[in-house]
Amino acid sequence: MTGEKRIRVLLADDHPHGREGMREIVGIDPAFEIVGEAADGQQAVLLAAEKSPDLVLMDINMPVMNGMEATQHIKAIDPRIKIVMVTVSGEITDLFEAIKRGAQGYLLKNLLPSSWIEYLRAVAIDEAPLSKELAFRLLQEFGGRQPGVKPSSTSSDGVEGTKWNRAQHGSAGTDGKSPLTQREREVLERVASGDSNRQIAEGFGLSEHTVKNHLKNILQKLHLDNRVQLTRYALEKGLLNR
Repeated sequence: MTGEKRIRVLLADDHPHGREGMREIVGIDPAFEIVGEAADGQQAVLLAAEKSPDLVLMDINMPVMNGMEATQHIKAIDPRIKIVMVTVSGEITDLFEAIKRGAQGYLLKNLLPSSWIEYLRAVAIDEAPLSKELAFRLLQEFGGRQPGVKPSSTSSDGVEGTKWNRAQHGSAGTDGKSPLTQREREVLERVASGDSNRQIAEGFGLSEHTVKNHLKNILQKLHLDNRVQLTRYALEKGLLNR
């Protein structure tokens, strides 16, 4: 990333060895700059407000305030900050709840460092594809509601709930139709299916740059921030071939 701005990272884990492991992995790539370390969720919130990182690596189980609560508070302070949950178990219910509260993704502590770096780079530039397992869980959670039933506002996260209501009620045109073009709808469907930008580009015979522009336009039109929110929108609107 010569000549590019470094990605500012905040580490949050109550175990010193956990933070040390994160530090060693992130330190492999000069694209990342560690700007702070927190030993509990409350400290993570305070440091996020003070340091304004681009990315937070957040352990789920921490004292004083757990990772999910901290994620919710950080997103309320600055929705721009991206948060990746870090866990040893990969328990889908915890991870799913964290994403509902605003996290952009998750990593297992036993993954290879190269997998971490590749994934974190993708998250930092909004290119991390949603995992197939998580897309399936989202389908289970949001895809089985009866027509006309309003979605929940993502637990107690007022910020996320407000964004979701805006996307649901403020994204359509005056005629009630979707504001998205046909191509944008097709890109949205592929995003919700867990495809990366490269896979979408290859599938439609487009450049990755064009796909990025489509995603930017889709997010702006729907008043949403990331791929997880787009997937939930697609599922709520019945845009996926189940």
